[in-house]
Amino acid sequence: METLRDPQGGCPWDVEQTFATIAPYTIEEAYEVADAIERNDLIELKGELGDLLFQVVFHARMAEEQGLFAFDDVVTAIAGKLERRHPHVFGDEAQRSSQEQTVAWETIKAAERKDRQKPGVLDDVPVGLPALTRAAKLTKRAGRVGFDWPSTDEVFDKLAEEVEELRVEIAAGDKAKAREELGDLLFVVANLARKLEVEPEDALRAANAKFVRRFGFIEAELARDGRTPDQSTLEEMDRLWDAAKVAEKPAT
Repeated sequence: METLRDPQGGCPWDVEQTFATIAPYTIEEAYEVADAIERNDLIELKGELGDLLFQVVFHARMAEEQGLFAFDDVVTAIAGKLERRHPHVFGDEAQRSSQEQTVAWETIKAAERKDRQKPGVLDDVPVGLPALTRAAKLTKRAGRVGFDWPSTDEVFDKLAEEVEELRVEIAAGDKAKAREELGDLLFVVANLARKLEVEPEDALRAANAKFVRRFGFIEAELARDGRTPDQSTLEEMDRLWDAAKVAEKPAT
């Protein structure tokens, strides 16, 4: 990476990059890791993890050039954090159950936020996270201090309320308020996912994959007649969609 960033003999593209320009690639590589895991392609996972590691190396090199920190400092920092947050493993505290560790983890993180002058419960939930994931994390963090609905029943009630409010704004033709209400609706859905212990991004990725798979079935069936979807009707495609659902059901 040092060679690639060399202003004299390095790669012009690499030399021009900054933290801000590389950040989108870092996010993309993280998603590609998740995609390989979702597809259970462990051979590809090896390569994707390498690509993600390269992003860490890239950022660390740019930081080193500015005299901020180097790759070794990154590794030292995460090693220290792991030791600090697992005193029952690396220290002399008593062993903990998984549930006890979750509680202790949040207590330790709260102390760390205070040390960083970020004492707020929600202060260190990254803004750059995917919106659904961040919504779930925000509600989870708030829930740990008691700001939470007792059960999913109340979440469903709120969901119905938000749907009705969205309907009202759509009927009124107010796009700005409809956008706001749609955001509220998605936030409640993320909260429901959290209550069900489901990662909303994972659930949505699975739904996306299912949609692609079933629409591919529609295209394949229409292709048998030498047609494409735009040469079909909604009614016909709906029937083929139902057929795709039936085809996915395991034989009994």
